[in-house]
Amino acid sequence: MKLHQIKIEFVAEQDRLLLSVSTDDGKEVLLHLTRRCVKRLWPMLLDMARSSPDVAVQSSPEARAALLEFQHEQAVREADFSQPYREAPRERPLGSEPILATRVQTRKDANGNHVLSLLPARGTGVHMTLDERLLHSFCKLLQNAVTGSEWDLTLTLPRAPVPESGAGELRTIN
Repeated sequence: MKLHQIKIEFVAEQDRLLLSVSTDDGKEVLLHLTRRCVKRLWPMLLDMARSSPDVAVQSSPEARAALLEFQHEQAVREADFSQPYREAPRERPLGSEPILATRVQTRKDANGNHVLSLLPARGTGVHMTLDERLLHSFCKLLQNAVTGSEWDLTLTLPRAPVPESGAGELRTIN
């Protein structure tokens, strides 16, 4: 089965994020993400993004941050966020109620794609294969959902430092 759509929204009554994942074969999985889970997940997502071969080979932290920022902006620009999540009757193999994700694992598959596993304390969870574009799109969806959550939590990507104006310039005064 192939990933079709992802939606992440804040559910105030639960004080959790609801992650809905649908596949191209008509299945859907619902997961609740707590603030604690998101705080653990975000650094893992950043590590996944930083492990991009183009980013990893950069010699300086500033260059890595600049390239990561560029890749994120490009992936988000190319993603199609205009299509609303299609609410339709779907088979829910993990049950009709959202499972509570308490464990997060990451790895790479044989093709070099990232695999993000969101798992409950016991039982089966979700294993999503994310290429670079989908990884950055997932990060953006998570950032947007957390922004509306009132969790006092900010999910940011590393940014390249902005040089101070005039820094490094030589001046001659006669």
